[in-house]
Amino acid sequence: MDPINPGSEEYGHDTEGEEARQGRGVPAPAPAATPARARVVRLVSGELLLTVNPVDGSEIEPCPPGQEPEAPRPRTPEERAEAARAAAPPVPPGPVAPALPLLERQEERERLTAILGRGRSARLLGVPGSGRTTLLDAVAADCADLAPDGVVRLSGHHRTAGELLHELFAAVRHAPGQRPDRTALLDRLRDVGAVVVVDDLEFGGAALDELLAAAPECAFLLAATPDTPVPSAGAHLEEVLLAGLGRGAALKLLESAVGRTLTDEEANWAGDLWFESEGLPLRFVQAGALLRQRDRLRVTPAEFDAFGALEEAFGPTDPEAAAKAAAASFDGVADPDVELREIPLPSLGEGAAPAALLASRLSRSAQTALRFAVALGGEVPHQAHLPALVGDTHADAALGELVACGLLSPAGPRYRLAAGVLTQLLAQGYEPGAADRAHTAAQHYAWWAAHPSVTPERAAAEADALLAALTALLPGSATAAEAAAEHRATAVLLARAAAPAFAAGLHWGAWERALRAGQEAARLTGDVAEEAYFHHELGVLAICSGNLERARAELEASIGMRGVLADKRGTVAGRRALALVADLSGEHATPAALRAEEPVSPPRGTPAARPALPGPEPVTAPLPGGSARTPAPAFPGFADTFSGFADRTPAPAAPPEPAKDGRSGLAGGILAGARRNLVAVGAGALLVAVLGTVVTLGATSGNGEDPTPQRVTSDSTATQGAPDDGTDTEETPEDAEPGETNTPAGSATPSPSGSGSASPSSSTSPGATDGSPSSSPSDDPSATTSPSETTLPTSPTSRPTTTRPSTSSPNPTTSPTKTTKPPTDPPTDPPTDPPTTAPTETTSPPDGEGSPSNSASAPLSSAPTGSTATETPA
Repeated sequence: MDPINPGSEEYGHDTEGEEARQGRGVPAPAPAATPARARVVRLVSGELLLTVNPVDGSEIEPCPPGQEPEAPRPRTPEERAEAARAAAPPVPPGPVAPALPLLERQEERERLTAILGRGRSARLLGVPGSGRTTLLDAVAADCADLAPDGVVRLSGHHRTAGELLHELFAAVRHAPGQRPDRTALLDRLRDVGAVVVVDDLEFGGAALDELLAAAPECAFLLAATPDTPVPSAGAHLEEVLLAGLGRGAALKLLESAVGRTLTDEEANWAGDLWFESEGLPLRFVQAGALLRQRDRLRVTPAEFDAFGALEEAFGPTDPEAAAKAAAASFDGVADPDVELREIPLPSLGEGAAPAALLASRLSRSAQTALRFAVALGGEVPHQAHLPALVGDTHADAALGELVACGLLSPAGPRYRLAAGVLTQLLAQGYEPGAADRAHTAAQHYAWWAAHPSVTPERAAAEADALLAALTALLPGSATAAEAAAEHRATAVLLARAAAPAFAAGLHWGAWERALRAGQEAARLTGDVAEEAYFHHELGVLAICSGNLERARAELEASIGMRGVLADKRGTVAGRRALALVADLSGEHATPAALRAEEPVSPPRGTPAARPALPGPEPVTAPLPGGSARTPAPAFPGFADTFSGFADRTPAPAAPPEPAKDGRSGLAGGILAGARRNLVAVGAGALLVAVLGTVVTLGATSGNGEDPTPQRVTSDSTATQGAPDDGTDTEETPEDAEPGETNTPAGSATPSPSGSGSASPSSSTSPGATDGSPSSSPSDDPSATTSPSETTLPTSPTSRPTTTRPSTSSPNPTTSPTKTTKPPTDPPTDPPTDPPTTAPTETTSPPDGEGSPSNSASAPLSSAPTGSTATETPA
């Protein structure tokens, strides 16, 4: 740092002075920040090619030819050593923990080594804190050269049997970017010969049998607690019980942890602790940390920091110097420059549960890191994340303090709180603010996991802490509703960033747990797009696992949500995966099955059967004592044609049988569709032709000579050539004489039923003096001629013309008329056909002044009050 010639390191002053004024030395402006590209990874799972896409969702398809990965090969000894170092927890920075001997474990160590040497498996049982991990390390070192594939160390913490099998395969076989399916996995593990050491095993029974049977050439050493489910009766496992230490071994372990000999007072205190803890080694490791802290507190801090600034900032400084000074004073080597203070020994209760007392004497960074571990349920973040979480650049050294005090224990490649520490800290008030700390950790991990520089392997190694932060945010433990919603939204972001990293890192157990937690968080927040993404990923994972029913359910849910959101790309990805599910399950729906709700057309264009139409109802009611007559059809030719067509209607054809292989041919589907189209077009053309013909014939039919429709009813007489003006009464021409009426040309009136028979209409004229009937009805009220006889005509040879009766009424006469009796002589000629309409009989009213005359042609409405109504049989 030369003040005369400043360099670029001088706090950014390189741009000052003459160079700055001349524009030289000024750095170029930074380029605009471009969004980071998504990390897309291609994996092979069995015979499927999986493309992990963090944006729209992973895509899965059958592995194309030529892209099959290389066959897995055994790892070399150097590669196995590197994998073992990666699986071991890192050496924490900070104060180094004292080396502790393995006491009173030689017998168990030799027994386990002998069992594994014979190729058999063993199960080590011990309570938490009994030293199982230390004993496993010693046995693994003794069996290093026992198996051809070496020793494989695995962690059973939050692991299933399937996950342990995949981790075993990755440890002994070099297969980058590959995750074999279950069949291939079992086939490749049959030839693996290794000593597999599993710590913190959490399952037993059938799952444990599956683990042992998958690798028959491996010898397993499993460490578990007494609370773990027991193995099945058929499992060939030898159990070794790990008991506590004796009193002498416990005191020796305490002296090794303190680094000096114990005083009589401390030895008595250690004896009481041994009786309380039943010789649990973890309690004496923590008790040694308490005594080291006590030795450091007995030395005056002024000896190392005159102003107390270092102690205030970082806690008690230089613990090794303080321990040496205290040890020297205890050994009788007094230093006149060192002043010792009186610090009482911890109580027996503090020695049995020392976590809170130990944490109170740590540095602020270590205490904050401990609070983060409590918030994450006992999972300790990696030392590289502690500076960002704690806010101290030297916070990574806090991990060393915690390990040296016995508050942490190794769990695979990481650390977590030791047995009983979490419960003790929660009892001492470390829980307040845990939700906010978990939210802070989740925000940090969401940024870190999505960063392009973070490899999937690093993210998979930190999976336990990420999942702990994700799980801590789901219950919504925040006091305010806004804070709870923010925490769940952060959980969605964390799951969205971590799930693709876990998938690419081949840690699919963590991938599934992240997807489940993210889907629940998205559901609680109402984020439909993210929920659809998690459903899609769960469906893809189910396809890789072989669970096709679950895959179909998840993918259909995802497609439905994305369809509502109009997410075209996501919907396409979901439909592709769903099509793969149908292909793998062998379900190929036929066209009839796809359109089950629609009517199925018969094959080869055969017209389908139609329901028979109801027959025509008779339009004329039968007479009493007579038989009903069916009216003649208006179009006989069409009636015969359609009756024959209805009789020839084929029976409904059975649907086409699917092909033997479950697939319908493409050519057959096209031809069947073409035939159905041709049948539909032909049926439509035929229907149009028939309707046109019917309409044309109906329009052109009728009486061409007399277009005026005429009809004969029972209460009126038809008039030939009378105009129909739509009125109910007939107007009398102005030039006609009073009493002059129109008379019809004939007496035979056709039946309105159109059956070809005519019925006579007899009327009685009021002016008749004799009993002779007239030959035709009369409309003239002045005519008094009575009908002499009635003759029924025979059926006509041609179609009769229907004549509409006149609705005109006769003009009443000015003089009253007399009633004439009906004829007494029977008719001379019997009718050849029975009449269809009964004769109309009209009874004249009594003579009165001003009453009109009644005749057969008068309407009913013109009859006066008191007259008898016309009777017409039904």
